[in-house]
Amino acid sequence: MTTLTPVRAGVSLEALLAAKDSRAARQADWLTHYQQPVISLTLVTPGAVKDSIRYRNTMGVALQACDQLLWQNRWRVLDRQVLWLPTGAEALWCVEHPAVEIKAQCVEMEQTHPLGRLWDFDVFCPKAGQVGRHSLDLNTRRCLVCDEPAHGCARSRRHSLEDVVACVEKLIDGWFARD
Repeated sequence: MTTLTPVRAGVSLEALLAAKDSRAARQADWLTHYQQPVISLTLVTPGAVKDSIRYRNTMGVALQACDQLLWQNRWRVLDRQVLWLPTGAEALWCVEHPAVEIKAQCVEMEQTHPLGRLWDFDVFCPKAGQVGRHSLDLNTRRCLVCDEPAHGCARSRRHSLEDVVACVEKLIDGWFARD
């Protein structure tokens, strides 16, 4: 099921928190219903604008990359959902395969695809919950601006929002201008 909404301006913190709660509820529903791992995809979109042509195109590339990964590995997909929301695009897949292996492959995509740094693949196991990078002995994500650990830069607000957004836009524009 795909739901299209018009591209909009910035969204409020309340709307973002409500979208996060709705996404968590969908993830929990799928885990309960299917009793199989769930992949949840969102984008790294700093700032108030979460839905733009740039972001929709970036999500399209991410969707294609994940679908291709699942197909190439011949992992059985039980369900797939994409939502195009004012708070940012979201996708879910339910996959009949061990969650740790799925997470490893998703992290590989995040780290090797030129747009992968903007993709946020979360993987959930019906028994163990979220499978994090730490469970794979992997480092945390790096900052888009300075390559230090992203969490520290975000928490300290080391870089201006304008600088972070400019890095994101440069990355996206560079990918789509490559031909």
